[in-house]
Amino acid sequence: MRAIRQHEFGGPEVLRVEKVPDPTPGPGQVRIRVEAAGVHRLDTSIRAAALPPTMPRPDLPMTPGREVAGIVDQIGEGVDEAWQGAKVVAHLGPGSSGGYAELAVADEQQLYRRPDGLDSAAAVAAIGTGRTSAAVLEAAEITPDDVVVVTSAAGGMGAILLQGIRNAGARAIGLAGSEAKLEIARGFGAQTAIDYRTDDWLRVLREEEPRITVLLDGLGGDVPRQVYAQLEPEGRMVRFSGDQDGYQGGAKIIDILGPWVQGRIKEFEQASLEAAADGSRTPYVGSSFPLAEAAEAHRALEARETTGKVVLLT
Repeated sequence: MRAIRQHEFGGPEVLRVEKVPDPTPGPGQVRIRVEAAGVHRLDTSIRAAALPPTMPRPDLPMTPGREVAGIVDQIGEGVDEAWQGAKVVAHLGPGSSGGYAELAVADEQQLYRRPDGLDSAAAVAAIGTGRTSAAVLEAAEITPDDVVVVTSAAGGMGAILLQGIRNAGARAIGLAGSEAKLEIARGFGAQTAIDYRTDDWLRVLREEEPRITVLLDGLGGDVPRQVYAQLEPEGRMVRFSGDQDGYQGGAKIIDILGPWVQGRIKEFEQASLEAAADGSRTPYVGSSFPLAEAAEAHRALEARETTGKVVLLT
């Protein structure tokens, strides 16, 4: 089979397509003929070994990729035969899990049947980006009285979060980095959309939205810090960027990465797939690349040239 292999840490160029032996599922495992694999910002950090101290570097060589959707074409010992030929989606786990490939192995307990009407790319977005979004929305406890700012509002999570805000009856403000991205944010429910790359974006935000109660941030950096300073004292920020320093203000900060979400991952995955299937929170796949162009997908994601969830198609 073809797979993306990484033999050293570094820039996107270390990702190369190679021919490797087909994997074989072990006991309790299945093999998935991959149709779509998710590309996540964490993938780029793993590739570059730019990881927090609590996350070990993976062993090399490796095949990256933690989210896949496709068809089960082989089952291992002890696996329910009903999985054979099933359309599935799975999150393969942390680190280098082998998703950037034509075939991938998953544990039976990692599998979900792909809901009818949900294609492979959207299912990948739901199982990864969607599960984190479900956790963010629960933690934020948004009410109709809230005014909510979403950073990276044209990204995969941003699009889902804007829909969740709309469903709660709250006012949504989307921050994004170009006029094209602002149009995407508006399409998913942002009533105010502001380009944070302009010099006067903060002034515009203050004038158009003098009252802000909630900030949902996966961007990190100066933009969320400046928005956080505008939050009402009884407001709250839900943070999923991993960026924790330099926040000045009295509003509550909720970090959902790590212990907050551990133990409930399956619950959030299921909730996300159900919301995708019923249309209440539709995943947005804005950027897709052929499997062989994984390096270009990483480069575009890091340069913020992508929109929505980024996927590789086999």
